[in-house]
Amino acid sequence: MDSKKLAMLCRDLADNKKAEDLLVMDVKNISSITDYFVIASGSSEPHLRAISEEITETLKDEHGIIPSAQDSNLQTGWVVIDFFDVIVHVMRSDVRKRYDLESLWGDAPQVKPAKARKRPAKA
Repeated sequence: MDSKKLAMLCRDLADNKKAEDLLVMDVKNISSITDYFVIASGSSEPHLRAISEEITETLKDEHGIIPSAQDSNLQTGWVVIDFFDVIVHVMRSDVRKRYDLESLWGDAPQVKPAKARKRPAKA
């Protein structure tokens, strides 16, 4: 799966769990570490866990994709899931505001979803 498709799938999976302020940034022309950042906000530690588990478990179960690294200390309010070409940041809103990745990587264009679509909810 190409990196843009993976980034957009991560965004959609986060949306399945009601992540807020979803953003995909194309950083490949300004970063040597990854191609895309996916940034999502959650309201609490259980919400962060639900979002990150939706992404990691669905990608593993349906696509055989596992992260190369994951930092998931929920007490910090920031979960990072590294798929090498795509890095997903799931953050509590206050943490996201404090670190302001959108401004830090402000030169990166944002990637908009092609159309609003939802994956069917899991049973």
